[in-house]
Amino acid sequence: MICQKIEKVLADIQQAAVQSQREPKEIKLVAVSKKMPPEAITRAQQCGQMIFGENYIQEARSKIEQLDPQLNWHFIGHLQSNKAKEAARMFQMVETVDRLKIARALDRHAGNYGRSLEILIQVNIGKESQKSGVPPEQTSQLLQNMQELKNLRIRGLMTTPPYGRQAEKCRPWFRSLKRISQQCAEKRLFYDNDQVELSMGMSGDYKVAIEEGATIIRVGTAIFGSRL
Repeated sequence: MICQKIEKVLADIQQAAVQSQREPKEIKLVAVSKKMPPEAITRAQQCGQMIFGENYIQEARSKIEQLDPQLNWHFIGHLQSNKAKEAARMFQMVETVDRLKIARALDRHAGNYGRSLEILIQVNIGKESQKSGVPPEQTSQLLQNMQELKNLRIRGLMTTPPYGRQAEKCRPWFRSLKRISQQCAEKRLFYDNDQVELSMGMSGDYKVAIEEGATIIRVGTAIFGSRL
């Protein structure tokens, strides 16, 4: 069942990419595995899925320690300063950096581990009070303030549009993030300004996100089903 669902998502990626005149291989699928048992992740890996997203450090730790070390892990939850050390050790990418304090902590710990850590800047595209993320108009300044950090590779931006919207109504939010990324790339604020990552789109709206430039989609329910 998981294999069939992954195949369906991959087919949707292919179709949305072709329709928007993009290469499907540009788009990475992150299988959001929070609240899912290790066995479900192993089944997804057997179907060819290698990138997984986790929201909670403690839950992720137990999975990462017992599963295949070749798996690629993205942290996609709200990150507290006291968890930055573990995040810098366990994950290949942290998608939810939204303030300089967290960036500095990740940079310091990554340096202590002798590694470079890939990150995305989380943008609160809808300016919702209940959500984390840097306000859109402050994104460029945050990136400028982070240029001194040597152990972080700032790959791009991440967002979640306002909840409860139909997929098509999310299109303006995705376009807005794309526009911000282009403006920041023109200022040379990313690690690779020619290949900026945009993590946007989840189970209900990933096809629209791809049409608007997503390079990373975060899909949980459409792969694993409902969580407990």
